Amino acid sequence: MRVLLIGGASGIGRAVAAEIVDGGGEVILAGRRPEALNDAATTLGTSASSVIVDLTDEASIAAAAAEVGSVDHVVSLAADHANGPVADLDVADIRKAFDAKVIGPLLLAKHFEPSIAEGGSLLFFSGVAAWKPAPGLSVMATTNGAVAFLVEALAVELAPVRVNAVSPGIVDSGAWDSMGAGKDAFFAETARANPAGRVGKPDDVAAAVLFALTNTFVTGTTVHVDGGGRFG
Repeated sequence: MRVLLIGGASGIGRAVAAEIVDGGGEVILAGRRPEALNDAATTLGTSASSVIVDLTDEASIAAAAAEVGSVDHVVSLAADHANGPVADLDVADIRKAFDAKVIGPLLLAKHFEPSIAEGGSLLFFSGVAAWKPAPGLSVMATTNGAVAFLVEALAVELAPVRVNAVSPGIVDSGAWDSMGAGKDAFFAETARANPAGRVGKPDDVAAAVLFALTNTFVTGTTVHVDGGGRFG
């Protein structure tokens, strides 16, 4: 299995990359930061390499498609948040958020679909905010919700290439470490409200990604990996 993985240098993406490599696959890490990509690829070993992809720049996506060649799957974990009250939102930040979650994935489909091998797929990341909106997260909720509809539309248009999404909930991936001492209380409250009784781990999400990539009868689907958090 040969996978282009956008956003695989750290956190959840790193766990996904490790899962692919440990299973005997090859991963091409993609993103805008060459140093971080190279460091991650070196750590993962000879089955990992890297390529520059900027989802705000169609030319870089087209160039990467030409450089990488045939792949089995394209996975994008890219996100660019524009959080805060609607009254304070900056239009440039809103556009970046849509570039990462909606426009960029459309351009990935445009340029990589011809290179995807038989039985292959595109997989994009949504998120629990789409199903559980909160004040200050209107852009996040909207872009993540758009991903769920995007994969349904692309699954029909690009068939037989499969197109799916994974929607994580609150995951202890390192993204919340900036909360400092407040992180433990936040996680405890999240676990209390979740039907699963805990927060997620990167491995939980990586397992869902592998399921979506390898089950060839799944397409146009959003796989929720949130411990039931969207109901809590």
